[in-house]
Amino acid sequence: MPSDVILRSEPTAPAASRTVPRRRTRVLALAEARWAAAALVLFLIALPLQLAGVPGWAWGPLYAAAYLTGGWEPAWAGLTALRGRTLDVDLLMIVAAIGAASIGQVMDGALLIVIFASSGALEALATARTQDAVRGLLDLAPASATRLAGDGSETTVATGDLAVGDTILVRPGELIGADGRVLAGAGEVDQATITGEPLPVAKRAGDEVFAGTLNGTGALRVKVERDAEDSVIARIVAMVEEASGTKAPTQLFIEKVEQRYSLGMVVATLAVFLVPLAFGAGLTGSLLRAMTFMIVASPCAVVLATMPPLLSAIANAGRHGVLVKSAVVMERLGQVDAVALDKTGTLTEGTPRVTDIRALEGSGLDEDTLLGLAAAAEHPSEHPLARAVVEAARTRGLPVGDASDFVSTPGVGVRASVGGRTVEVGAPGRLLADTGGSAARIAAGLEDGGRTAVVVLRDGVPVGLLGVADRLRPDAASTVAALTALTGSAPMLLTGDNPRAAARLAAEAGIAGDEVHAALLPEDKVAAVRRLEARGRRVLVLGDGVNDAPALAAAHTGIAMGRAGSDLALETADAVVVRDELATVPAVIRLSRAARRLVVQNLVIAGVFISGLVVWDLAGHLPLPLGVLGHEGSTVVVGLNGLRLLRDSAWNRAAEDAR
Repeated sequence: MPSDVILRSEPTAPAASRTVPRRRTRVLALAEARWAAAALVLFLIALPLQLAGVPGWAWGPLYAAAYLTGGWEPAWAGLTALRGRTLDVDLLMIVAAIGAASIGQVMDGALLIVIFASSGALEALATARTQDAVRGLLDLAPASATRLAGDGSETTVATGDLAVGDTILVRPGELIGADGRVLAGAGEVDQATITGEPLPVAKRAGDEVFAGTLNGTGALRVKVERDAEDSVIARIVAMVEEASGTKAPTQLFIEKVEQRYSLGMVVATLAVFLVPLAFGAGLTGSLLRAMTFMIVASPCAVVLATMPPLLSAIANAGRHGVLVKSAVVMERLGQVDAVALDKTGTLTEGTPRVTDIRALEGSGLDEDTLLGLAAAAEHPSEHPLARAVVEAARTRGLPVGDASDFVSTPGVGVRASVGGRTVEVGAPGRLLADTGGSAARIAAGLEDGGRTAVVVLRDGVPVGLLGVADRLRPDAASTVAALTALTGSAPMLLTGDNPRAAARLAAEAGIAGDEVHAALLPEDKVAAVRRLEARGRRVLVLGDGVNDAPALAAAHTGIAMGRAGSDLALETADAVVVRDELATVPAVIRLSRAARRLVVQNLVIAGVFISGLVVWDLAGHLPLPLGVLGHEGSTVVVGLNGLRLLRDSAWNRAAEDAR
C-alpha cells in the first residue's frame, strides 16, 4: 500500500491534552540557599555557646566560618562591581559586618551576614521557580527517536544526539523527535502544542515538522534541520528564561538611584564617624554608631522591593500556562487600557462543527440522509473534521451506519463502502478536481463565508457538501466582558477574514459592530493599533501567526495564543499563552496589577524602616543588634511579601476577579 494511504490506526491522545509538566526546584538545590543554610547552622551553634559563657576559642571559629560561608558570594559580587567602578550594596554590607567584628561585635556582624545571605537565597529561589515553569516545556519533546542509517537500518538514539542532516523515522502515534522536513511518507500531525493549529495538519514530502508534535497517521521520514538546542521548544525556553535577567523600569530607576545613594551613604557614614571624634567622642562609640548607620541606611530592602513580586508573578503565570518573557512585560501588562483581538485561533477554539448541509439537486438526498451517509464513512476516522461530522449526525439523532473497506488518505479524505456504495468524503480541491459544476460553486461560497467545505461523493459522483467552522471558545464572551471591565473600553476585533464572517463571530463574542475591523492586511492591523496609541492608549494585542506579528510588535504589549511555531510571531510577542486558554489573559493582567501593588507596598515598607532606623541612630542610641535586625528584617519582610505571588491562591484570586 502506498505510504500516503493508511488503514485506520488506533486512537492517540491529542497533543493539545498534554500540558507543561510542573517542575519545582528544591531549595537546597540552589547554591545560594546552601551557603545561607550553612551560615545559619554555624551561627545557631555558635550563639548558644557564646551565651553560655564558653571560651571564645570554641565559638569564635564557628562565627568566622559563618562569615565565610554566608559572606563570600556577596563579597565577591561587590568586589567585581567595584572593579567596574560601581559601589554595590553587597560590599557595603560586608564592610559593615567586618567593621562590627573589628570592634568586638562579632555576633552582630555574623547575624548581619546570615540575614543578608538568607535574603539573597530568597531572591534566587524566586528566580529558580520562574525558570521551572519555562524549562518544563522541554519535557514536551520526546527523549528518543529512531534514526535511519544509509543502509536503512534503525537505531534508537537520544534526541539530544541527533544532528542536522540525520534522517529519523516517525511512526503513527509517535512524537516527532526534532525540527525538520519530511523526506518521504505522508501523515496528519497534531501541532497544537507548538503552533496552536486547531486541526491536524497534513504533512507530505517537503513540509516542515516540529519536535514535540504528534504524528497521528502515516509513517514519516524526516530530515533533521535544527539541533535540539535550536528547536522551536528550545527557543521558547531561551526566550522566556531572559525574564530572570531583565529589569522592570522601576528596578532600573532604583539601580540608578542606588549608585548615588550608596556614595552619599559612604560620605554620611564617614561624617557620622568623624564629626563626633572631632568633638571628643570615643573611638569605639563613634565607630559603632557609624557601622550601625551604614547598616540601617543601606537600601537593600528598596532594591529588593521590585523584582521578587514581578518574578513571582512570572513564575505563577508560567505554571498556569502563560509564559511572560520579562519583568518589563509583567509590569506593562498591568498598564494596558485597550485590547485588540485576532479572530481565527484566538477567539475560536479550533473545535470544528458542522454549520451547513447542502444536498445537490438530482442527488435524491435530503439533509439528514446526506449527513448520515457522510457520518457512516467518517465514523472510523480519528480526524477532527470526521468527529465533527459524526457528532452532528448524533446531535440530530441520526443512526450512524456501518462502513467497510475504510481507507484514509492524508490531505485528501476518506473512502469507505456504505450500504454497498462507495462513499468518499474530503477536500473539494482534491475530490472535485475533475468535476467542477455546482458542487465547486457551493464549495467556493462556503469557503468565502469562512467555513471549511467538505464534499461527499457517492460512487464517484458529488451528492452534497458540508460546511464546517471553528467553534467560538466557551470562555470567549466572558473574556471579552472581563477585558472590557479591566480596560474600561470594549476590545477591538482585527481580522483578515471577510466582514460577514467577522461580524457573525463578533456578535457571538459580545464585541460591538463598530469595533469590528475585517479584511485587514498586516499593515492595516498595525495602523489600527497606532491610531489607538496616538490617543494615549496602552494597547494589548492578542493574536497568532505571521500576519499578526507586526501588530504584536507595534503594541504596548503583545500576547501570542500558542502560535510558537511561527518564528516571527514568537520573537515579537511579549508573552505566550501555551495552553490556548483565553481566560488566562485577563487573569494575568490582574496578576500584573497585584504585582505592581506589592512593589508599592514594598517601597513603603522599606522607606518606613530605613527612615525610622536612621532617625533612631542619629537622634538617640540604636544598638547594633537592633539595627541589624530592623534593617535585615525589613529586607526579609519585603522579600517574603514579594514571594506571596508564588502561591496558587494568588492566581486563583486573579482569575476569579477577572470573571
